[in-house]
Amino acid sequence: MAAASPPILPTTVVPAATPSPSPIPTADDANPAAARAFLSRLLESAKRALSGARPWSELADRSALSRPDTVADATSRLRKNLAYFRVNYAAVVALSLAAALLAHPFSLAALLALLAAWCLLYILRPADAPPLAAFGRTFSDREVLGGLIASSAFVVFLTSVGSLIFSALALGAAVVCAHGAFRVPEDLFLDEPADQAAGNPLLNFIAGATGGRV
Repeated sequence: MAAASPPILPTTVVPAATPSPSPIPTADDANPAAARAFLSRLLESAKRALSGARPWSELADRSALSRPDTVADATSRLRKNLAYFRVNYAAVVALSLAAALLAHPFSLAALLALLAAWCLLYILRPADAPPLAAFGRTFSDREVLGGLIASSAFVVFLTSVGSLIFSALALGAAVVCAHGAFRVPEDLFLDEPADQAAGNPLLNFIAGATGGRV
């Protein structure tokens, strides 16, 4: 008689624990840091641009105003005053533009929406961010940039926003030209070599604020 085989004991296979994947950083995690860096560059550029402003008492000195004798005299005064008061004049034009936008809330809202789109989709967008997905398809960086440019052109040239901006800039430029033509520049110290080396304050401000991206 054959010996009885030993009973087979049930076995349980314990699956090996799989390590949980580390979280992958997304574009949303980088946006706050990019926004802080952008605001920091913006404030630094504004301080650097305003540091070249002349005393406003010189700009508003009524005793230095006189009617130019000829058109050539007015042109010469304007050229010298633009070189000396260029930061102050830029502030006057910016103030004219800001006053016009505050008086027209719809235009201000449209420009703020356009600025937000530029910041979120291009300026503050990380370089390693995944392509933008919308309407069931993905858009490359070149397509996003083209869409932003087209939207900006539409808002500026095909709506009342553009006429408002151009009117405010024209008014500010008229005030600057009138002051520059009537302000006698003989008492001004024109440090032209340093001024020429400084470059255009508006372009320097934009390039510094955006990190040279636009």
